[in-house]
Amino acid sequence: MTRRRSTLAPAVFYPASGLIVLFVLLTMVMTDAVEGVMGTLQSSVINGFGWYYILIVAVFVVFAIWMGLSRFGEITLGPDDEAPDFKLPVWFAMLFATGMGIGLVYFGVAEPLSHFTAPKPGVTGDEPALAQAAMGQTYLHWGFHAWAIYVVVGLALAYSIHRKGRPVSIRWALEPLLGEKRVRGWLGNVIDVLAIFGTVFGVATSLGLGVLQISAGLGYLGVATPSVALEMGLIAGITAVAAVSVASGLERGIKWLSNANMMLAGALLVAVLVMGSTLFVLREWVQSIGFYFQNVMMMTFDTLAFQGETGLEWESGWTIFYWGWWISWAPFVGLFIARISRGRTVREFVLGTLLVPTLVSTVWFSVFGGSAIHQERNEPGSMLSPDPETGDLGVNSDTAMFQLFESLPGGGAWMAIIAMILVVVFFVTSSDSGSFVVDMLANGGNPNPPLLSRLFWAILEGGVAAALLYAGGLRALQTASILTALPFSLVVVAMMFSVWKALNLEHRQITRTERRLRRRELTEHVTEHVTEHVTENFAEISGQSRAAPGDSSRWSRWWRGTSG
Repeated sequence: MTRRRSTLAPAVFYPASGLIVLFVLLTMVMTDAVEGVMGTLQSSVINGFGWYYILIVAVFVVFAIWMGLSRFGEITLGPDDEAPDFKLPVWFAMLFATGMGIGLVYFGVAEPLSHFTAPKPGVTGDEPALAQAAMGQTYLHWGFHAWAIYVVVGLALAYSIHRKGRPVSIRWALEPLLGEKRVRGWLGNVIDVLAIFGTVFGVATSLGLGVLQISAGLGYLGVATPSVALEMGLIAGITAVAAVSVASGLERGIKWLSNANMMLAGALLVAVLVMGSTLFVLREWVQSIGFYFQNVMMMTFDTLAFQGETGLEWESGWTIFYWGWWISWAPFVGLFIARISRGRTVREFVLGTLLVPTLVSTVWFSVFGGSAIHQERNEPGSMLSPDPETGDLGVNSDTAMFQLFESLPGGGAWMAIIAMILVVVFFVTSSDSGSFVVDMLANGGNPNPPLLSRLFWAILEGGVAAALLYAGGLRALQTASILTALPFSLVVVAMMFSVWKALNLEHRQITRTERRLRRRELTEHVTEHVTEHVTENFAEISGQSRAAPGDSSRWSRWWRGTSG
């Protein structure tokens, strides 16, 4: 029996795993110190780099749209004569599935309602105006901007993997910019380590949010009292389920769970739409799309520069957190959409990835968030909860969705149970896929990494989530996303330049080839035409040369003229 040779990349696996394990241990042993350091780092990053996050995400949006509409649009992500791996409806459905996640369940009600009851600094007006601004701000966080980040990473990976046949690794997407020697060296190792950091902390953030919501749901149902111990137990249990999914393999694990989750999410969405104010939600969805497009430019570049510390605090909890979270998730989501897009053109890839998930997100938030705002306007205070420390009424992100279910006729416990199952399955699929992506990076781009190392990463993601919750709950989760995204954002910027350079070079080569072919065709056409014309004249001249002496043919006249 031949033993399978290990593909482990030691210069990537050991630094990444060692530093993450060290973080988990330090957080558990020196919780207060780590919490203080993370708080200081978050303040420093928000104060010093908040404008940078806002600017680069805006650049990513412009770049993604430009790439989709540019002269590069017809280049195929794969061999020129290869058909797409998936038919268009199936591909759209897979993009739809990618757009769903724990975040949508956790923030589906909480975010629009929070923006309505505690508006963004500088946003004023009556209730309808505040409600409209709340929906528009939510669309900004979950719409084109998030998916433009994924387009940059996904396009660079798809071109590298499918068009150029490179290994499944972040570093190879930067080959056009850095060159093969640097990509294979220490710089390539650093790039993959940063990608692993982003993915692990991004998945851990999602797990942490999901655990907070499940814990609150169990408290809402009267099953258990929310506590740190309960949260740790939930993490252990969900991580164990994720490990079983990892061990079961891709087909039986991710595929089955993804399909089940899509059906659950769709059923919950339809239930809320039908049982709630259906006509209002549909009208609000259409109107909010119009508001979003009308104000997207202003919202994109709004750094709240004139709002002082209040503005910085709001930005760190919302926009900057989201931009950091999306950048952290970019290696995972980018690789997934690259993997399913073989055979698509650049234009199809960009427009499909931008439009389909954004449309799904707007529908989701309009149904859940719009229903919550409608309920709060009709019955003020019904969607709010007292703050445990101050006693002030406000939105509790952990329980907001369950409060909405309770307000629906016929809703309540059964919907809460479905939502908690949804969160669990979302995390299991995310952990399974995230572990697969991380392990590919840690194994030099091997598309079939070893099972044991995949299990290691799945367990480590649970450990990071536990450490973050132990060190400060939601605040720590937000801080982790913002901090880990900062170094990887430089990689995403480099990927943007890299894929542009590669596509531009290929387009120029294609253009030169087409020009040569056109010149060859033109030359052949002219040669054929001249040959045909000469042949016809020669036949005519030959016939006239055999005529009787003294015949004043054109040939005779020409000969007499040239001979003097």
